[in-house]
Amino acid sequence: MSFTVAIVGRPNVGKSTLFNRLVGKKLALVDDTPGVTRDRRPGDARLMGLTFTIIDTAGLEEADAESLQGRMRAQTEAAIDEADLSLFVVDAKSGLTPVDTDLAEMLRRRGKPVVLVANKSEARGSDSGFYDAYTLGLGEPTPISAEHGQGMLDLRDAIVAAIGEDRAYPEKEDVAVTDVDIPQSSDEGDEDEEPTYDATKPLRVAIVGRPNAGKSTLINRFLGEDRLLTGPEAGITRDSISVEWDWRGRTIKMFDTAGMRRKARVIEKLEKLSVADALRAIRFAETVVIVFDATIPFEKQDLQIVDLVLREGRAAVLAFNKWDMIEDRQAVLADLREKTDRLLPQARGIRAVPISGQTGWGLDKLMQSIIDTDKVWNKRISTARLNRWLETQQIQHPPPAVSGRRIKLKYMTQVKARPPAFMISCTRSDALPESYTRYLINGLRADFDMPSVPIRIHFRSPENPFEGKKRRT
Repeated sequence: MSFTVAIVGRPNVGKSTLFNRLVGKKLALVDDTPGVTRDRRPGDARLMGLTFTIIDTAGLEEADAESLQGRMRAQTEAAIDEADLSLFVVDAKSGLTPVDTDLAEMLRRRGKPVVLVANKSEARGSDSGFYDAYTLGLGEPTPISAEHGQGMLDLRDAIVAAIGEDRAYPEKEDVAVTDVDIPQSSDEGDEDEEPTYDATKPLRVAIVGRPNAGKSTLINRFLGEDRLLTGPEAGITRDSISVEWDWRGRTIKMFDTAGMRRKARVIEKLEKLSVADALRAIRFAETVVIVFDATIPFEKQDLQIVDLVLREGRAAVLAFNKWDMIEDRQAVLADLREKTDRLLPQARGIRAVPISGQTGWGLDKLMQSIIDTDKVWNKRISTARLNRWLETQQIQHPPPAVSGRRIKLKYMTQVKARPPAFMISCTRSDALPESYTRYLINGLRADFDMPSVPIRIHFRSPENPFEGKKRRT
């Protein structure tokens, strides 16, 4: 990207709607409630030939620095300092307010290019608000409708004029072109070869948990800066915000998510949107860290979140946060281990790490557990090894006989990884009891060192070529 643009303005002027319009996706939550956006969210924007990084920010308000609104303002000011250009959005429909005047003065003091954007200009009666915007002293306002996509060409021209054509349209490097068809390497290797784990590939990690478990504080500690809004209030995070950083030379993309309460307690539309955004982050991630509050662990909602992550097929790691508040650590750790085994039988062997997002204690161990779990999630086992193992399993514990006929497991292969999934060809697959499936899954975990990740086994009966045909007499 050639340059960075921050969208700023008071609450409820349509900043997130404009952000979604520029990135071409509904990434930011949008609602009629003022102050929906709290953290700054980056995105890749495209506007009629322009490509740049866009940052959505919280609505700027006058507030005490220690209050939630004050901390939101600090996040927005950090985005302005980071950006090369600011889009100052005002509401042409409702007109200017004293807050708009104060924000205009703050942007002038920064000394960076500003494009004044008069949003909602399609509304009846918006002309007066549009002409009032001239009084801010930031040049000619650009009338747009972020919701309907009107005025985008004028916005593009205003951005180019403010940032300069050289930065707006950097010269592209020459790329060699060939008409030779180069075959792409296949992800599916030889069935008897087990591919090695790619430790250089970027890793997507989602951080989930109940409200106020310390998810945003944990990510800030990883980054070494106050990138995400935090505080004693529960439910500060609303959008799923992604941040990138390097850990031992590997790119990690982490997603901070909204706290997930019990479904019966989620009544407001905005919270429903936040939870839906968190669920999308889980589906997009590879490894999911479920953050527990170590002072009140294993609430019912904690167990439901773990079950949800496993049903989605993600690799899971437990993080017992706020470990700095625990006094008798050895006794608490033993109790946590016992409860993990007892309350989460579907996640046998899941990695659990005590940490402190506030002090940074245990974070290296947590990251190593994430990498180790991701290795298992990507694991592939050769067909030859699987069939030798399957034969041994049947000798040790033969499948049950149903109606006097024993079920035979003939052949086994791994059909996919992420998570590991296997197919077994057998007779009478519909009659195989669930208990025998669990026996095989537990055997795979133990014999191939596959703890903590979901394992799928599908059974298939070979087709009978004579089925449905009449017997000749």
